Amino acid sequence: MTDSHPDPLRIERDGDVAVVVLDNPPLNLFTPVVFNGLEHIAAELVAMTDPTQPGRARAVLFEARGKVVSGGVDVTFFQDIAQSEEPVRRGADLWTRLLRVAQTIEDLPVPTVYAAHGLTLTAAFELALCCDILLAAEKASFGLVEIVVGLTPSMGGPQRLAERAGPARARELIFTGERYSAEVLERWNVVNRVLPDDGFAAAAREYAHRVAAGPTVAHAATKRLVATSVREGARAADALVPEASGALFATADLRGAVTSFLTEGPGKARYSGR
Repeated sequence: MTDSHPDPLRIERDGDVAVVVLDNPPLNLFTPVVFNGLEHIAAELVAMTDPTQPGRARAVLFEARGKVVSGGVDVTFFQDIAQSEEPVRRGADLWTRLLRVAQTIEDLPVPTVYAAHGLTLTAAFELALCCDILLAAEKASFGLVEIVVGLTPSMGGPQRLAERAGPARARELIFTGERYSAEVLERWNVVNRVLPDDGFAAAAREYAHRVAAGPTVAHAATKRLVATSVREGARAADALVPEASGALFATADLRGAVTSFLTEGPGKARYSGR
């Protein structure tokens, strides 16, 4: 970016990867401007990952600049809502907007990766829980600390945390408002992988590029099957398999990979995302 005052939330393209960058120093707080930007980013990502578009992004990586991923939400925003003439309506409208963003990111037809290099609180943590893969540096820590202002996390955090860690762990983390290390949350199946602090940003980029280089249409089918199983059960996912997986036999990636397997052996195929 050449702008001396870049947008606090923006997309930077890195080959097949769309990189969403949070850059709102010093604490990367989620302000009304950042939340508005998040809505625009979600819409951009839908367009960028559209399978009908040439040169589409085949993975999305979320990362942040600075010492922390995010110190949370600018609390003056909540004060403005609470002291307004219609606090209930405005609060409900806010959560409706943000849940729509969370679901849009969750439903993208490509792998999504969240890279947490440091402290990751409230909205940033909830955004991470919408992603397929959560990578954390050794020094990273996480918290849904909304109890300090009398809230419960409302951007999808409790329910998505329960999906990953189970309802008891979700309640514990939110009831206490404590910060949890990357190591603990890896044990709880919230964090997928803990990576060394040194070289973390590069390692997260490499991971995103690796999944972007895979069979993108098959990855989309995987996401549909997993999401259906979580929401409706394994039998509902079974019922989806003929449609979702049957269609893969018509893809250029499957045809090319089968030919490569038979002529060159496993692991040599190169995928185009079609």
